[in-house]
Amino acid sequence: MTRPMPLRLPRLPARDIDALVAGRHPDPFAVLGRHIVEDVGLVRAFLPGANYVELVTGEGEARRAVPMIDAGGGLHEAPCPSDGPYRIRTAWPGGITETADPYSFGLLLSDDDLHLAAEGRHFDLATRLGANLREINGVAGVLFALWAPNAAHVAVVGDFNGWNASRHPMRRRLGAGIWELFIPGVEAGAVYKYALVSGTGEALSWKADPLARRTELPPRTGSVVAEAPAFAWTDFDWLKARENADPMTAPMSLYEVHVGSWLRTEWGQMGSWDEASERLIPYLQHMGFSHVELMPITEHPFGGSWGYQPLALFAPTARLGPPEAFARFVDRCHAAGIGVILDWVPAHFPSDEHGLARFDGTALYEHEDPRQGFHVDWNTLIYNVGRSEVRGFLIASALFWIETFHLDGLRVDAVASMLYRDYSRKPDEWVPNHLGGRENLEAVSFFQELNTLVGTRGRGAVTIAEESTAWPGVTQPVHHGGLGFHFKWNMGWMHDTLRYIAHDPVHRGYHGDDVTFGLVYAFSENFVLPISHDEVVHGKGSLLARMPGDDWQRFANLRLYLAMMWTHPGKKLLFMGCEFGAQDEWSVDAPFPWPHPFDERRQGASKLVRDLNALYRATPALYRLDHQPEGFAWIVADDSANAVFAFSRASRPGAAEVLVVANMTPVPRHDHRIGVPHAGLWRERLNSDAQIYGGSNLGNGGAVETHGVAAHGHPQSLSLTLPPLGLLVLEHDAHGVEGA
Repeated sequence: MTRPMPLRLPRLPARDIDALVAGRHPDPFAVLGRHIVEDVGLVRAFLPGANYVELVTGEGEARRAVPMIDAGGGLHEAPCPSDGPYRIRTAWPGGITETADPYSFGLLLSDDDLHLAAEGRHFDLATRLGANLREINGVAGVLFALWAPNAAHVAVVGDFNGWNASRHPMRRRLGAGIWELFIPGVEAGAVYKYALVSGTGEALSWKADPLARRTELPPRTGSVVAEAPAFAWTDFDWLKARENADPMTAPMSLYEVHVGSWLRTEWGQMGSWDEASERLIPYLQHMGFSHVELMPITEHPFGGSWGYQPLALFAPTARLGPPEAFARFVDRCHAAGIGVILDWVPAHFPSDEHGLARFDGTALYEHEDPRQGFHVDWNTLIYNVGRSEVRGFLIASALFWIETFHLDGLRVDAVASMLYRDYSRKPDEWVPNHLGGRENLEAVSFFQELNTLVGTRGRGAVTIAEESTAWPGVTQPVHHGGLGFHFKWNMGWMHDTLRYIAHDPVHRGYHGDDVTFGLVYAFSENFVLPISHDEVVHGKGSLLARMPGDDWQRFANLRLYLAMMWTHPGKKLLFMGCEFGAQDEWSVDAPFPWPHPFDERRQGASKLVRDLNALYRATPALYRLDHQPEGFAWIVADDSANAVFAFSRASRPGAAEVLVVANMTPVPRHDHRIGVPHAGLWRERLNSDAQIYGGSNLGNGGAVETHGVAAHGHPQSLSLTLPPLGLLVLEHDAHGVEGA
């Protein structure tokens, strides 16, 4: 016998209705959706602003629609069988919708998901938190999930609910601090945020999704539901080769680029990833760089930060196109033989109201104490990496970029600022660690875990530390007590050599230590030699502007400096524009200053960098033992009278196949004797003073034979012509015949 539908439905207490209307109900799933109330199957839906609402059950001929009663305040009710699917049909002022009920779905995230997230060990976090397209019980929609443990109430707001903060309150998963809601019918491209009420009852500014994988184009700040990853990658051979390679013994020359600035035209257009594929990749191939290092592309509200103040650590900036366009760019780089390194920023974040700052009304991602949580140099907030959920969030971001977008590595920004609690602080502005020291032990542990996981999951991807101090063991393995990075920027080399090259050549003989001191510690870490964007901004001028002398000498000094860099132990990084001697310091808002085709000096500098890359990649002695003392030996390091330096490079211990000689003055030197480790013919592989580079074309005719005249500790030597402000690279050819 079928129970007749009641003429009158049990009423929801007014306090519950008021709480729903106010967007403050502590447990919306307790009152919305299907419930048995006084032995009556009942569906409640909160749909403020609806003109008419029906409850729909059954399919085909069994389909049945009954009106839902307006119980006041936007709450609608109707009797319903105690089982079986149902949908809600709603007439809005702008049209009619029919969807499954968000409050008809049970628990969404598994206990394992919650446990791993709380431990900071859910490294596929973006597939659980954030906004993920899902099909649940045959119903398509989006699963929204957010970590906000101290919030009293959280709701999803978006263009799919009229940005009404009372429409879609979320379920709190007790004990986990995570809120969840599956909203049927929401599709990729929907714009959304979260409306949070703090534990003290304060309605917070609507927040963007920390786990968003796509965002609106700034200055708009909404998060966007991303398409499910579906890019058809073609780089399987690249990834396999990378996994089996040893980056320490391979050539690596990185071209650092701000993609929007590099593509920017005189009319101000920033370009796109597809345009970068068409223009930047061929340029990288032409110049011979092995990698491109992208300044941060994680979404950031302020373009003037160059990306170094990001808020969406899982989303490529919308300024350059959708995420799939970035994936396409990476895939095309790999097809062209070019690796992709991303600048990644785990040290700090900006305080924009829609971002992470006091996310749930408390210092959730940052430290509460400003002595730990506020960065005085950048007016930003510092991640609390001692908190497991924050640590897991950051590590999940790093792995996301490597695994989802096939990146070949991360250059980790501002590592020193994380390692020291007193970084850039006065004595009373920092808090010692539990041992009383200045070391940030939580950051040490964070980096060790990060690098261990990149090592185990990254399939040969590398991490590079921007670390500006003498912290020991940055690139030592974690099991030896190090931080575990693959490489570290050699800031000491950069500062010393830039200071040296800025001296008038007449004074350089007094400053030779600026050239030689770097070799005292060159093999203590695995170094990258960086001439980065930091050296051509903030009033420092361009790299060319640091070179002394008249116009000819400035370009000769530039060529000399770059040639010294490419032949010195360590991997190479050069910022865009330095390869041809850009006149002015870099501005993110200015069009890229491409040299005129008939500007012989800039075209010459560019040709030199191209040839340096070609020589570097073709000559194992210039890279194979980059991080071992057996790969380098001084021949002349103390010729202060002539400011001449000479050294050998080797691809294996004792080989010393390559000789590098640099004349740091504008005075040509003829019959200049340099002792060499091997007798026979030495071929001139590169001369930075060659005419094709804009030089005076003074050299050695392509090859020089040794004489049995002892010099510099060797029984044989070469009599060389040293060009002015020039560098020579010669390679030993024991079986060669001069003129052959």
